[in-house]
Amino acid sequence: MFTQTNRSIPAYLLMALSLTYFLTSCSSEQRSSKRKEEKITVIQTDPNKKTPETQSKAQQWQIKDGMVRIPGGTFVMGGKTDQASADEFPKHQKEIQPFWMDQHEVTNRQFQEFVEATGYVTTAERAIDWEEIKKQLPPGTPKPAEEMLQPGSMVFFATDGPVPMDNPSRWWKWVIGANWKHPMGPDSDLEGKMDHPVVHVSYEDANAYAEWAGKRLPTEAEWEWAAMGGKDDPVYPWGNEPAKNASDKANFWQGLFPFQDRGEDGFTGTAPLMTYPPNGYGLYDMAGNVWEWCEDWYHVQAYSYEISGKERPQMSLDPDEPMIPKRVVRGGSFLCNDSYCSGYRVSRRMKTSEDSGLSHTGFRCVRDVKK
Repeated sequence: MFTQTNRSIPAYLLMALSLTYFLTSCSSEQRSSKRKEEKITVIQTDPNKKTPETQSKAQQWQIKDGMVRIPGGTFVMGGKTDQASADEFPKHQKEIQPFWMDQHEVTNRQFQEFVEATGYVTTAERAIDWEEIKKQLPPGTPKPAEEMLQPGSMVFFATDGPVPMDNPSRWWKWVIGANWKHPMGPDSDLEGKMDHPVVHVSYEDANAYAEWAGKRLPTEAEWEWAAMGGKDDPVYPWGNEPAKNASDKANFWQGLFPFQDRGEDGFTGTAPLMTYPPNGYGLYDMAGNVWEWCEDWYHVQAYSYEISGKERPQMSLDPDEPMIPKRVVRGGSFLCNDSYCSGYRVSRRMKTSEDSGLSHTGFRCVRDVKK
């Protein structure tokens, strides 16, 4: 079974302690120079094959226990547009074996069943260990006030108007008592949100749930392949239609961030599962709603290793914060917008400290196909 460790400082709390930090899950995009596009080769069955109207979704997509069977195949992984960041290159071929994937993100209802069955206490519900904090801070950093070390998490709050985009602490706040049961703080609850994705879960929390459920977290290659939905080199899970015209296809930010979300997609926060159309594999919310944890360590040069034939580094490397271990998150969230964070692109890589949970981060699980 899983074990629970003492909590170290989340990278987002470093920001709350007035240390230099740029929120990776909503950072400004690095515009890459134009690169020669590579032809994509996809080996798979045709997901667009017409089926009788009477055929059920379960027949169109092989679904079992809330999971969809994702076919194996070969594709070229990496950036597809001039929005791509440097860490989405070099593009490289990946072979994927068939696997099962949760049809939707893990919900509050599902996570509550796990907690009730196991007594699990999430990272955000544990006090922060100052001795662990010091390992990630410059020598001589003073210990913060005790109240800053109480259980809590980072919560998004819209600003009152336009603000400079160089300091995410203007819209992200450390809230004591915020956790998966109280997503906006101790006075909030899950009423009416049991079928919304669970948030404020760390990588450790997601892994613990996956182990309990007899599953695992996806690799980022599996995630990207599944997000493509069988389409030929799509920019987004729904295809290539610009995000500005896709408010009926995913839950993301329409308006001026971080103060005006027009809610054209029907929501200004998380949305219930299966609200928007599925992709070609029958997967919901592979774009927007909440960021999703992946199994892989985030390494800025991971793709360079893979294209050279070397094994992907089993360690984290983020040049901006090399002392903080980070994992990959994928898919974007309800806070993403093309003006600053095109996280809903299928190739978009993001990174988050593995002991952090936020009000826009969740997960879904996968399971290997038995041979």
